[in-house]
Order: sequence, then C-alpha cells, then structure tokens
Amino acid sequence: MRLFIGLDVSLAKTAICVISEHGQIVREAEARSEPEMLVSWLRQLDGAIAAIGLEAGPLSQWLYRGLTSAGLDVVLMETRQVKGALRAMPIKTDRRDAEGIARLLHLGWFRPVHCKSISAQEVRAVLGARKAIQQGMMALELSLRGLLRNFGLKVGAISRGRFDLRIRELTNGNAMLEAATEPMLRARASLRQELAGIERCVRQLAQEDPVCRRLMSMPGIGSVVALTFRSAIDDPARFTSSKKVGPWVGLTPSRNQSGERDVSGGITKAGDVTLRRALCQAATVMMHRGRSTWLRTWAAQIARRRGAKRAMVALARRIGVILHRMWIDDTDFRFESFVTSGLKSYPMPA
Repeated sequence: MRLFIGLDVSLAKTAICVISEHGQIVREAEARSEPEMLVSWLRQLDGAIAAIGLEAGPLSQWLYRGLTSAGLDVVLMETRQVKGALRAMPIKTDRRDAEGIARLLHLGWFRPVHCKSISAQEVRAVLGARKAIQQGMMALELSLRGLLRNFGLKVGAISRGRFDLRIRELTNGNAMLEAATEPMLRARASLRQELAGIERCVRQLAQEDPVCRRLMSMPGIGSVVALTFRSAIDDPARFTSSKKVGPWVGLTPSRNQSGERDVSGGITKAGDVTLRRALCQAATVMMHRGRSTWLRTWAAQIARRRGAKRAMVALARRIGVILHRMWIDDTDFRFESFVTSGLKSYPMPA
C-alpha cells in the first residue's frame, strides 16, 4: 500500500497524518520536530512511502535535508498555495492541517519549492543580520526625532555623520533630555559600528564569489543585490527559461478573470520578497544614476508612455531575467546592444 504523509511543523512538535492511496486516514500522531525522531517514526510504518509533504517554513529546509539524507522522498510545498487550500477548513488545528497537507500531496495539487543549499542559507543569514542592524539604527534615529519633537526641537534634514552632533546641540543645557538621549546615541553609535563591519563582510563575500563579480558588471547591481540574487536563485538550472524569473519573483501583473469580468491588477508579489525589493532598488538606481545603457533607455521609453512606477517594475523584472542569463551564459553585461554594435549581447527592445 502506497502512503502519502503530511507534516505540519511547529517549533516543538510536528503533527503527522498518513493517508493511503485510496484517500483513507491510516494513522495520525505527533512527534518532536527533529529529523532523527521523524525518521524513526516513519520507519515504523507498514507500506511503501510514496511521498512526504511539508509546508515551506523556517524549520522546513532543515527537516527536508534530514529526511532526504535518510533516503525518504520529501516535497517542500509552496506556502501560499497550502494556506489557500487549508483556509476552506472551518476548524483549524495542527492535526487538520497535517491531514490537509497529506490530501494535497495525494491529489498532486501542490507546487514544489526549491530547498536552498547550506551556503545560500548562510549568505541569507548574513544579509538578514545586516538588515536587522540597519533597521535597528533607523528605528533609534526615528525615536530620537520623535522624542525631541514633543519639545519643539526639530532635527531636520541631516547627514548620518552629523546626526549625533545635531542631537547634542538640541539637548544642550537640558539635563533630563540629555539623560534620555545619551543612551540612545551610544546604542546608535554601536549599531553604526557593527553595520560598517558587516557591510565590509558583505562586500568581501561578493568580491570573492565569481558569480557575484559577474553580476556586478551590470550598472545598479552592488554587493547586496548580487548576493541577494545569488542566494535566492541558488541553482540557475532549475529555471528552464530566464523569462520565468520575473513571474517567480512576483514582478508580473496579476489577473482576475471570471465570466465577463477580466481585471489586470498590480504585480502578484509572489515569491521571494527580499529579492523583489532588491531588484526594484537596483532598477531605481539604474534609472537615475550611473552610466547610460540601452537598458536605461528602454526603461525611459516606458516611463514616458506608462509612468515612472510601471517603468521601474518592468526594469526590475528585466534586470532579473538578464542577470539569470548572464549567470547561465557566464558573460558580463554589455553596455551596447547588438543592434548597434553587432556583437553578441542582450537584444534591444523593438
């Protein structure tokens, strides 16, 4: 008997539901969220395990590697699709979620998700730490501005390097405000120092990686965007066409069609939100700074016809496609299109 197993993973325990090939529940249980415990429990089942499904999440990739290394057939399922299917259940429990995942696996109505390599997850951890430190420093700056605004003290537009001096100028002579702001300024100075250190680490990682160095040959692509793209894609061969990068990252228009209604809305915002933001930032930089290229000219033409925001999204989508093709072809970015230069390059749009 072929068995389909759904796992609903939480931090401490994992709910398990086993259904047969005929759709009948064979067994339900709970086990600790540890690969060894799950493998030991699954080995005790009578029957052939056809597939094991679990929703993509914080612990999923770790469990996926542990179960796969034990020789089990495991599938990571897309979170949005699983949540949409489980929303139809009137009562939500871990046991019912595990059953729903098992039935989705049995029906084949799921979209598999790529499990990133250890190196890609390590790079994402460094980038995540950088983002957290940066947000912490910005939160302190905003808190300081709001604190002084209550007393009519306006910081105004100021550079990061002169921010501390400006705060001390405003609070000079007021012992209570000095006591309130000095600890925050010291914490901000510490965060700023740590941010500078982790940014040096990020730049070094990008310079030591040949793929990132190639990606950074495109204007607007710095070390953070290159590392974000490399760690998010991880394996470029999993895309059969470079054009599929745009829909995967959620930069294509959404559509809602039913009967006579056919509405095209904003972008789908599916996929990796970190990569989508990085590509949009790179597109914004390319449109307003640096050397002019045929890609920037193409975006400017769209901006005149459809507006700057649509042009930025279109450029971000195309940047993702071109970066993937550069990675696959092992070529640097060409500043001239082959329409004018006659060389192999990326085509100029009609």
